[in-house]
This record gives sequence, C-alpha cells and structure tokens, in this order.
Amino acid sequence: MGYQRARVVVTGMGAMTPLGESPEEFWANLVAGQSGVGPMTLCDPTGYPCRVSGEVSGFDPEKYISGREARRMARFSQLAVAAGLQAVEASGIDVSNGDPYRVGVILGNGNGGFPTLEENCRILADRGGMRMSPFFFPMILPNMAAAAVSRYLGAHGYNSTATTACAASNQAIGEAMEVIRRGAADVVFAGGAEAGISLLGLSGFAVMRALTTQNDIPELASRPFDSGRDGFVPSEGAVVLVLERLEHALDRGATILAEVVGFGSTSDAGHPVQPEETGASAARAMEFAVADAGLSLEDVDYINAHGTSTPLNDTLETVAIKRSFGDRAYQIPVSSTKSMIGHALGAAGALEAAACIKTITEGKVHPTINYTTPDPSCDLDYVPNESRELDAKVVLSNAFGFGGQNACLVFRKFEE
Repeated sequence: MGYQRARVVVTGMGAMTPLGESPEEFWANLVAGQSGVGPMTLCDPTGYPCRVSGEVSGFDPEKYISGREARRMARFSQLAVAAGLQAVEASGIDVSNGDPYRVGVILGNGNGGFPTLEENCRILADRGGMRMSPFFFPMILPNMAAAAVSRYLGAHGYNSTATTACAASNQAIGEAMEVIRRGAADVVFAGGAEAGISLLGLSGFAVMRALTTQNDIPELASRPFDSGRDGFVPSEGAVVLVLERLEHALDRGATILAEVVGFGSTSDAGHPVQPEETGASAARAMEFAVADAGLSLEDVDYINAHGTSTPLNDTLETVAIKRSFGDRAYQIPVSSTKSMIGHALGAAGALEAAACIKTITEGKVHPTINYTTPDPSCDLDYVPNESRELDAKVVLSNAFGFGGQNACLVFRKFEE
C-alpha cells in the first residue's frame, strides 16, 4: 500500500560560516563576492603545502551553550548546536508545543571530531591512555552533532547522521524530506556540520595532493572552474534548516522560505576518490533529483555546483552537467559557493543549500569569484566574479563525495 507524499517546506535557517554567523550575513557577503578564506589559524600549517583555510573565525560557543557543555563537545557539534538554535529562533517553532516524537534531526558530517581525535592520540602517545578525556568518544563520533542538536532542541523523533563524505549534507536534507514525505515526522532539523581543520586532516589531504598550494593571497586560492585552480581550500561550518510538512507550517502561520521538492542519489561504483570520468553517475543523480521533484530539466533555472576548485572535479562536473542538460547547459547560470568559503566537506551541501534558498528568496545568484582565465574543459556560464539578478524558481544543488557518493537536491519557490 502506497502513501501520498507530503509537501516539505523550509521555514527557518541557522548558519555558522566563514562569511558570517547568520544566513543574512552569509548571503550578503556571498552576493558581494567577498572571500572568507584567510591564513590557517586552527592549527599550525608550517611546512605544509597548504596554509590557508575558511574558518568560522569569531565563533564563541559560549554565546550558545555553557562553558562546561562546550568543553564536553567537539567543535563540529558546537557549530551544529549554534546553527540549530538560530534556526529555531528564525522559524518561530516551539517544539514543546506538540508531540516531540514528531520532530527529528538528520545532519551530514564527514569527519567527526578530527581535532579532538588528534589531541587525544597525542595524549595517548605522550602521557598514556588513562590521561585521555573521558568524553573522547562522545566528542569524536560523527553522530554527536545530531545527538547534541536533538538534545538542545528537544527533538525526540527520527534521528540520523549521513556520513557520505562531501555529499553528506545533501544526503541528510534529502533523507529528511523523505522522512516527512512518508509521514514519520512533521518537522526535521536537517543540514550538516564540519570542523576538521587540524594537522590530522591537513596531512591526510596534503599527501593526496588534493589541497591548493596558492598561499600568498589567501582570498584568491579557491578558484573553481578557472584554469589556474590547483586544489581545494579546507573549510568548516554548519547550517541547519527547519523542514516542515506543509500543513504543519501553515497551521502555525510559519513564514515559508522555499520548498524542497527533489532528491537524487547515486554511486560511481568506481575509484575511491576520483569522480567517474564520463560523468554518468553524477548526471543521473541530477536527473533523479529533478524527476523526483516532478519537474523536467527545462525547469531548472540555476545550478549551485559542487565546484571544489580541484582540476578533476570541476572538469568532470562540467561534463556531467552537459551530459544531463545537453545544449541547454550553456544557458543555465552555474556558480560555486566554495569559491568564497572553501570546501567544508560534510557540511558543504548544507552551506550551499542556504545559498540556494537565498537565491530563491532574494532573486539573485552569487558569483564564482577568482574566475579570471577560462579553462577550455570548463566552458559553462559560471557567473564570473559578480552576482546577477535572477528570478530563480527552481534551483539544483550538487554534492559529490569521496567513494563516488553523489547527492543532488532541488529547491523550488513556494507557491500554494
């Protein structure tokens, strides 16, 4: 026996990003083409080929949680709780006014508490295991951001964590939409959080030669689709969206920002870190997301690209877009949020979802900055360097992760 799919809307957002600690500040800096990339400060990168990062530089967890709680929580969970509390306030929802088991949390995360893991491994090696923090496991596990958000917001319902690498946040938002569609929840706090900037993370990506080496002018280091790109800029952040069943949102008089209408997920089933060279699997994820929305590829007004600033990803994402959209690919604005904030790994899709929703509500597309020298293999309209007015009714957001994990979302302007 089937079920009638509920419509799912976004009624609030919270954001902790390298370009501001609110969705409004984040968006204002994105459309201004402002870079949030600077010298790396969360660890000492001396001797490493990459010494720049996108950091939530002014973040003070004690603005949101007590100092005692903060010390027992890894940074990625702190960022998630801050974004979650902000999202609740923005949406005006009162979780206590209803059944808390109808309110869930699904977040995406790639690394868990990498800095905490590194710190305690050093303690183990230098001082012995019995000197490690008793909160070691509750701090480092990837699911602890979702657990902390659920605890702080009083959400007793469906709870899960997506760990599909850089596709994790899109996966989380898509799964949250499905949970509401099938009637298992009325509200799901969905998004992602990442805070992995540490010597452990830096070393792992550096030996893979995945990171940029353009350190002299940090704000120019992330340059998606430009011929001078040489790797991604590591970043961090968190975004939490309030997703609601439409009727639930209308009943409480909520302000509706946008509708989440489509989700597509595929696997390359190939190389562990390189995208599939024909773009077929990424293309199918885009096509599945649009079909799930009940739309056609002709309806898509804007694509928020994965756009990492690595040579291979940007070329093959371009190939995938053209594979799906054909000649129309050249008519669709495509831009990369990562050009301004770097790559927040498991949180990247959530930060980009916030940008997509703002694109719909504000009628503007943010630029891909640092696009100065075209690459013949990347020949689409990447909205170079300046934002653009656009009445975007349908927006597609791409996220592709290590392991060949592909997750795409479709957001639509809300119409009753």
